[in-house]
Amino acid sequence: MSHSITTMPDWGYLTTELVSYLQADAMAVTLAGMYTIEHEYNAQYIARHYQYQLPLGKLQLLELTLYLPYDTESADIDAVRMTAVKSALSWYKSLSSQNEDNDSVGYEALIFDIQLVGGGSSLSQGDREDEKNSALQRLKHNFGVRYFLEDLVVDMSESMQQLQVFSWDDWYSIAVAVRTPCELWRFLAYHLAQLQQSAVNHIPSFESEDALVEQFLQSPDLFATAIAVDNALIKSKVQEAPNSALVAMKLAYKNRSTTAQMYHQHMEQAATLWSQLSMQMIDTYSKKQISNDGNQLEIPLAHWQQQLLDESLFSRHELIRTLYRHPKQSASLQKDGYVVHQHSYESLGRHYVLVFYGQESKGPNSKAAVQPKLAKIAQDVATRLPIIELHHVVVLGIDFITEKDESFFDIDLWIQPVDAMTQRERQLTKQMQKLKQQELDKQNTPPASSVESGKPAKAQKEKLPQVQMSLTIPARKNKQ
Repeated sequence: MSHSITTMPDWGYLTTELVSYLQADAMAVTLAGMYTIEHEYNAQYIARHYQYQLPLGKLQLLELTLYLPYDTESADIDAVRMTAVKSALSWYKSLSSQNEDNDSVGYEALIFDIQLVGGGSSLSQGDREDEKNSALQRLKHNFGVRYFLEDLVVDMSESMQQLQVFSWDDWYSIAVAVRTPCELWRFLAYHLAQLQQSAVNHIPSFESEDALVEQFLQSPDLFATAIAVDNALIKSKVQEAPNSALVAMKLAYKNRSTTAQMYHQHMEQAATLWSQLSMQMIDTYSKKQISNDGNQLEIPLAHWQQQLLDESLFSRHELIRTLYRHPKQSASLQKDGYVVHQHSYESLGRHYVLVFYGQESKGPNSKAAVQPKLAKIAQDVATRLPIIELHHVVVLGIDFITEKDESFFDIDLWIQPVDAMTQRERQLTKQMQKLKQQELDKQNTPPASSVESGKPAKAQKEKLPQVQMSLTIPARKNKQ
């Protein structure tokens, strides 16, 4: 087996987003069998265990980094690699046996990294400071299906949950490719299914992680969740017809047309932009909390961030597409202001209201007039939405600014949690909606009354925590 040196990849935003889902600080792990490696090969290892509670289930990652002297022979590297993986498999098996009563859905992954320490022949405790100043070179390697079938000889057809093993380089390449926590979860399910299929057929179903992730991202199944949400929205009478963009994308992927690549590029761009926007929003709010005598939210900050980051590639595409459509709207709409109701295509119960402020500074729909009413808008929308599953309404107050050929979006954010409703509460809410319609009109209700879905229903429980903040991001110049 040949070895080469890899360079630091562009991690993208997914690794940063995952921090919001971390359940506790990383736990240091001692692996049986690694002491022998340290003694025989003058090596050192660090193992850390991370637990993430993602929207669809629990993800457990064991990051294992092994430091070897630069002059370690290739055959020795292979032997050490196998011993380390077996040690990790043994540790995970012990961990799984302790959690046999846990029926929650989850995936377990090992991220294995080998780094060669240049210029040094010792990694003893007394040389730790010298090690820090030595040149570290990350070894490029991968774990294909053949490695498990032929070299490691692991029974991947077992019914129990399997540990999925990735090299450091492959893991971060996957993270960059899938872009979102939702897609990472679905890829792990896809990856595990391919491993088990290979074990059953005794034939590798894929040769490399890069090939498999590309296959995953080119499948029309990528839109399965979005289609399910779209159908539910129609059934709930929130929208009248399927989302045309969703239909077009799925057909392009199914037929492997040339436009599929263009659609995927658009989704990648949107995923990055939405991540940037979400991070800025929460960062702005976090700083605001510190400046306000350190008052803490009733709900952890990470929960608010998750409401923004729990969106798939397609869902982010639709949100960003709505945002950047604004410059193409008619002059009258931009002047007067308008509202767009957008849905999450990852979670049926999360809905967005994009309030584009009117340009007249003293107009009824200007930023000054509408910004103080964002909470009222969120509550009004929650009352009108006929969806029992509704759990959050996210309101974005958007001010489009142009200065010296530069365009910006100044955005206010309000996140409104909503208590779940029973069918009886839903019926009563509809009745109250009809009785109070005239009263709502007289109260000069903010633009939320013109939300595109325009359908009645759903009550909002009072005294729930909210988040509000403002930030400025540049508007994108290229066409979406």
